[in-house]
Amino acid sequence: MDADHRLELKNISKFFGEVKSLQHVNFYLGRNEVVGLLGDNGAGKSTLIKIITGYYHPDEGEIFFNGQKVEHLTVPKARELGVETVYQERALAEQQTLWRNIFVGRELSNNLGFLDVRGMKEETNQLMLESMGFTSTAVSPDSAIKTFSGGEKQGVAIVRALYFDAEIIVLDEPTMGLSLKETRKLLNFVRGIKEAGKSAVFIDHNIFHVYSVADRVVVLDRGQVAGEFMTADITLEDLMEKMYRVAETGSIE
Repeated sequence: MDADHRLELKNISKFFGEVKSLQHVNFYLGRNEVVGLLGDNGAGKSTLIKIITGYYHPDEGEIFFNGQKVEHLTVPKARELGVETVYQERALAEQQTLWRNIFVGRELSNNLGFLDVRGMKEETNQLMLESMGFTSTAVSPDSAIKTFSGGEKQGVAIVRALYFDAEIIVLDEPTMGLSLKETRKLLNFVRGIKEAGKSAVFIDHNIFHVYSVADRVVVLDRGQVAGEFMTADITLEDLMEKMYRVAETGSIE
């Protein structure tokens, strides 16, 4: 397999009883690349993502990370390989502070083995200024997450993933429920993933959002790859037309 790919899925199939959720899907994610994953409900997007993150095991096919085949991928193993997921539910502890959310489950310790609270707050403050764009004195590492807007919460989740050296960030419907202003902020965070030299899979129903940040778009339909396009080589209008065609006929042509 191509070592230049951070991730490659080869002939992946997944069945749930008689339902063929995925059928011989080939998918790859390059280094420093954002791939948009599009498709209607039931297309297989969620199943594909759960295979990438180790939640589901494929019934057929092979999985490669950085050119190396991985057997029996699990959620902890996927995280060890650098996969982090930002869900639409914004999996953050609403009642906890910003610094606690950044370091939850991966707290820093001092030389005596105690929690390095001061160090974690200082790191959070640096992230606020350099990565999150928080410049207001009203926001501090001790601010409760519940006071943040939707886009800010998504940004916290993305920055947390980057801080802990995620190589692949999976964005699962991240713009759902966000205002136009917050969506713009979120899309800027996605662009920041590429600027950090990392890769992302961006799943969204909104083709406008995906097209504006993705290098490449993969269209799923009824468990199969219906088409794949470089956004630099196709206009938004043409991509929309192809999506309509898939929805109506099951074919990209």
